[in-house]
Amino acid sequence: MDFVLNKIGKYWDNHMNFDQCRKDLKRKLKELNGLKKDTESIMSTELQPRKKLKAEVQIWLQNVDRINGQVQDLDGRIGGSSVVTRGFHTEDLLKSASEVEQLIQQGKFHEGLVVDNPQWIGQVLSTSNLSGEAVKTCIEEIWQCLMDDEVRKIGLWGMGGVGKTSIMKVINNRLLEEARKFDVVVWITVSKENSIAKLQDDIARQIGTHFFGDLDETRRAGMLMETLLRKSKFVIILDDLWEKVALDKVGIPERSVGSKLVLTTRSSDVCRKMDCRVIKIKPLMEEEAWKLFLEKVGGDVLNIPGVEPIARSMAKRCAGLPLGVITIASCMKGIDDICEWRNALKELSLRQKSINGFEDEVFQQLQFSYDRLKDPKLQHCFLCCALYPEDEKIEEGSLIQLWITEGLVEEMDSMQAKFDRGGAIMNRLISNCLLEVFTNLENERTVKMHDLLRDMALHIAESRFWVKAGMMLIKPPGVQEWSKDVEKVSLMRNQWLDIPLEMSSPKCPSLTTLLLSDCDISSIPQGFFKHMDALKVLDLSRNPIKTLPNSFSNYLRNLTSLLLADCEDLENVPSLSNLRALKKLDLQRTNIKEIPQGMENLVSLEYLNLDCSMLKEIPNGILSRFSCLQDLILGEALISGKEVGALKKLEHLEGSFHNCHNLNMYLKGRKELRQYRIFVGDVKRGEVDHDARKLIAVSRCNIYTIQIMLPRNIEGLYVGYCNLHCSADSEYPLFSRFILFSLASLSSLKFLVIYGCRNIKKLFSPNCVPLNLQDLRVSGCEQLEEIIASEVEPGDRGMVSMEFRLPQLRVFSLQNLPELKSICSVHGVLVCDSLRYMSVVDCPKLKRIGLDVPRLDNVTPSTSAAARLSLSIWISISPREWWESVEWDGPQAKSLLEPFVSIWEDQTEQ
Repeated sequence: MDFVLNKIGKYWDNHMNFDQCRKDLKRKLKELNGLKKDTESIMSTELQPRKKLKAEVQIWLQNVDRINGQVQDLDGRIGGSSVVTRGFHTEDLLKSASEVEQLIQQGKFHEGLVVDNPQWIGQVLSTSNLSGEAVKTCIEEIWQCLMDDEVRKIGLWGMGGVGKTSIMKVINNRLLEEARKFDVVVWITVSKENSIAKLQDDIARQIGTHFFGDLDETRRAGMLMETLLRKSKFVIILDDLWEKVALDKVGIPERSVGSKLVLTTRSSDVCRKMDCRVIKIKPLMEEEAWKLFLEKVGGDVLNIPGVEPIARSMAKRCAGLPLGVITIASCMKGIDDICEWRNALKELSLRQKSINGFEDEVFQQLQFSYDRLKDPKLQHCFLCCALYPEDEKIEEGSLIQLWITEGLVEEMDSMQAKFDRGGAIMNRLISNCLLEVFTNLENERTVKMHDLLRDMALHIAESRFWVKAGMMLIKPPGVQEWSKDVEKVSLMRNQWLDIPLEMSSPKCPSLTTLLLSDCDISSIPQGFFKHMDALKVLDLSRNPIKTLPNSFSNYLRNLTSLLLADCEDLENVPSLSNLRALKKLDLQRTNIKEIPQGMENLVSLEYLNLDCSMLKEIPNGILSRFSCLQDLILGEALISGKEVGALKKLEHLEGSFHNCHNLNMYLKGRKELRQYRIFVGDVKRGEVDHDARKLIAVSRCNIYTIQIMLPRNIEGLYVGYCNLHCSADSEYPLFSRFILFSLASLSSLKFLVIYGCRNIKKLFSPNCVPLNLQDLRVSGCEQLEEIIASEVEPGDRGMVSMEFRLPQLRVFSLQNLPELKSICSVHGVLVCDSLRYMSVVDCPKLKRIGLDVPRLDNVTPSTSAAARLSLSIWISISPREWWESVEWDGPQAKSLLEPFVSIWEDQTEQ
C-alpha cells in the first residue's frame, strides 16, 4: 500500500511540476541555442587560414543539434499525451534540462574555438606588377628548378631593390595555385641580425609546432625536423638571408626527398656556401626602367615641354633597380614645373657617394626621395618607422600616435585634427613610396618599410637612433653600449628580455624615447632612469612587470607619455606627483585597484586610459582637474556626469554613469564627441555585442517622464531591462523618451536594440522613426503591441494607409513579444529596400507582416532558383503554425519568400 501511495505521490508531484519543468527546459534551450549562434559568429571570425575548429567544439555543436532533436521528439510525445498522463514526462524534462545546462557550461570556450590546421598548405601573399623580360625569365627558371627533383636548394641573388622578394612572392602564390607536388609552402622573412632561436620560432608558427617549457635550440631543432619530415614534401622560402645558416641547427632537413629550400640574398657567397643552384636576377634594361618610371610618374608628364629627356635621365640614374625607379618616380608624380624637374635631376646627379659599405648607389637613390620631403618633421616621421622591427606591419593609428607623442605633429586644438594631420603625413610617405601600405580584414591600414629603406633610415639617424627591436635578445645591452648621444632607443618585441636588478643606470642625457614593449621585463632596477633626464616617451606595454621603481617620478620630470597597457601583473604604480609634463597615461588592463598617488597634479593630461577591471572607484574631484583631457577611457568605475561634463576639450569618452540623470548632466550643452561608448546603469558588457564608435547603452534603469538626451551623431543605442514611470506609461512610445531635435537629428543612428523593457506598448511614434537604421532588434518586451504607433484608432473609417521607408535596414529581428499586434499600424507598410535578414520568433498575435521588399518586385513564380537565391534574404521564424497563418502584403510575397524561410522551432522548441 505504501508503495502505491508513494507512486501516486510521485506522480502528483510530477504532474504539479510539469509546467514549470517544461518552461525551464524551453528557457535553457533558448539560452543554449543563443550560445550556439554566438559561437558560430565567433567561428566566422576565428576560422582564418592555418586554423581549424577544435575537436571539442565540433563535438559540442553536434551534441547541441542532438539535444535539439531529442527535445523536439519529447515535445511530440507530450503533445500526443493526455492531461492525465503528461506528468509521466516530467522526469524526461528534468533529464533533458540537466543535459542542456551541462552543454551551456561546456560551451563557454574561454581558450578559443580554433587550433592550427596541419592540413594548411601556405599563405597567399600580396604581389605587385613585375616589369622586364629578365624578370619573366628568372621566374620560369626558378619554377623549373622547383619542378626538378634533382635540385634541392635554390639561391636567388641580386643587389638590394632589384626585386628578389617580389619575384618570390609570385612563386609562392603560384605554388599554392598550381603545384600539387608539395604538402606545405613556408615563407620566412629573415632579418639582417637574425638568430637561430628567432628562425625556429618563425618556422614553428608557420607549420603549427608549439615549443613548451624551456627547450634549448637543439631540442627545438629536433621538434621542427620531426614535424617537417611528417609533411613529406615541403618548400621553405627564406627571404633576405644575409649569411649562411646551419640548417641542422635550425631544424630544416637537409636531404628530405622531394622537398626544396629557396633563399634570396644580396650575396652570391651565401648561395655558394649553402650549396644552392644559383640564379641571378639582373637589373632592368634601360627601356624597361623607363617604361616602369613612366607608369609610376604618370604618362601626362610627356605633355610638359622639355621634361621627357630629364625624366629619362632620372630613370637611367636608377641603374635598373625597380625599387629606385618606383621611389624616385613616385616623388616626382604631379610635378609639372620644368624648373623643379631640372633641379631634381641636378640634386640626383651631384649627390655625393658618402654612404660607405654595401650598395652605395641604391642608398643614394633612396635618400634622394627622403631629401625631397624637404620638411624636417616629415623626414623625422619617416625615420621613426625604423624604430619598429624589420618587416613588421605597423598599424596606422599606432604610428600616428607615436608621431603625436614625439611632438612631430604640430599642436592643434583637437586630437582629431592631430590624427588628420598624421594621416596626411602618412599619405605623403606612402605616395613617395617610402612606406608600403596594406589593408587588413577590418579595412584598417597598416604600413611597412622596405628593408633597404629601413637600412637607409637607420644610417641617416646614425648614432641618434639605437634599434635592437624584435631580435630575440635575452638580456639588454650593457651600460657601456648606451651612447651618451643617443636620442631614441627601441628594444621592443624582444620577448625573452629581462633587465637584471644589478644593472646600473645607462648614462643617456639626450635620450627622449625608450621603447620596451612586448619584452619579458618583470622588474626594473631602482636607479635605472637616474641619468635619463630628457626622457619624454616611455613604453613598457605588455610586460609582466609588477611594480615601478619608487623613485620613478623623481628622475623623469620631462616625461610626456607613460604607456603601461596590458601589464597585467602591475599592481602598484608609485606616486606620479612630479610628472607634471605628462600628457598621455595608459594603464589599460593593468591590475591596479586604485588610482596612483599624485594624479591630481597631472593637469597637462590629454589622454587617460584607466580601463582596469580591478579599479572600482575614482575619487570625486580628480577628473575635473584634467581640463586639457581629450581622450578619457574608463572601465566599470562609475563617474559623475557633472564632473566629466566640465571637461570641455573631451573628444573621446568610454565610461559608465550610474543613471540617466548623470547621462543628461554630462550631455547637456556640450559639443559632440568624435568617439564614445557610454554605459548607463547596470550594463553587462556582454549584452552589447556591437563595436560602433559612437554608442550608448542603457540597462536596468528607471526612465521617468523626463526625456533622455542623445547626441546627434549617435550610431548605436541599446536599451535593456528598463522600466517606464509616468502617468501614461502604456501609451507613450519608448523612443519618444529620447530627445529628438528633428527627424534628421538621429540620421546617423544605424543600430538599435531594445530588450526586456517592461510596461511599454509602443516603440516609435510615426514622426520619430530613425530613417537610416541598418539593424533593428526588439526582444522580450512583454507588453509591446506596436513597433510604429498608429496615429488614428483602428476603428476609424477614414484611416489612410501610411508608408514608412527604412531604405538601409538590413537586419530586422522581433523575438518573444507575446502582445505584438502590428509592425506599423493595421494598414501601414514598412518599405525595406535592403533587407537581408528578418527574424520573427514567438510573436503569436502578429497576424500581418506589413513589409514591402522592393527587390521582390521582379521575381515571379517562373524565376529560376539561382536568381531567387541571389536575393540573399534569410527569414527565421517560430513557430511553424504562425508562418502558415500570417498574412504578408502582396499576393505573391509569401510564396516567393518561402525558399528563404528557416523554421527556428526545428532547432529549438515548438
